[in-house]
Amino acid sequence: MATAFKRVPAADKIFAILELLSKAKEPLGISDISRHLTLNKSTVFNIAHTLIDLNYLEKSSNGKLVFGTHFYILGNAAGRRSDIIKIAHPYLESISQETKLSAFLGIRSDYRTILIDKADSAHEIKISSEIGMQMPKLAGAGIKAMLSQLTDVQIDKVLNQCKLEKFTPYSIVDKKTYKKEILKVREQGIAYDLEEYIEGMVALAVPIKAKGQNLQAAIWTVGMTRQVPEASIPELSEFLIGISKEINYRFVV
Repeated sequence: MATAFKRVPAADKIFAILELLSKAKEPLGISDISRHLTLNKSTVFNIAHTLIDLNYLEKSSNGKLVFGTHFYILGNAAGRRSDIIKIAHPYLESISQETKLSAFLGIRSDYRTILIDKADSAHEIKISSEIGMQMPKLAGAGIKAMLSQLTDVQIDKVLNQCKLEKFTPYSIVDKKTYKKEILKVREQGIAYDLEEYIEGMVALAVPIKAKGQNLQAAIWTVGMTRQVPEASIPELSEFLIGISKEINYRFVV
């Protein structure tokens, strides 16, 4: 016997909107969605902004709606169906095997990095984090790599709206110096965190130019200072930059 239940019309509308966005070839605005689904514009507006507040939708640079950060986390849980996760995961495994360090994939949400995939090191010493974890604001090498994909004006806007925290004695708290670090990443293709977020740990990150105008991603690896001595950083940097070029090429073709 089928279980009796009362259908919730609001849920039908939410999933109709999400399904429409998933099939659209480009981002859609409130009016577009309202017209396609013959829904009241105020209803679409309220649902869309609720989903934005929950990070399931985001506004692209032109104000249209795209999937937000939480959908990439759900994509991982649903069997790695997200393009960026499917493409990047084998490279995370390769980085972990080659370096004996854990490798991570994250995307930017406002001022933070959200971890959406990882490959933990099989080495006896490993640094791990849970998928879905949010880094503190502007913390770590990953966010530097992601901010390097923005325009100078966008970088200034982020820095003007957010305070730089002093996590360790090595943290960069001067915004001009921090911006120079970001611009250096844009030029060199790699970001460094030399004990800036956690004392005794270093991280190297490379930007990933994923599909979607409003999505910045990065891959990074983390190790203790004794696992990543200063002399090994140039070789490790070259290896990671090569990985980023391969992944970025796969997004283009």
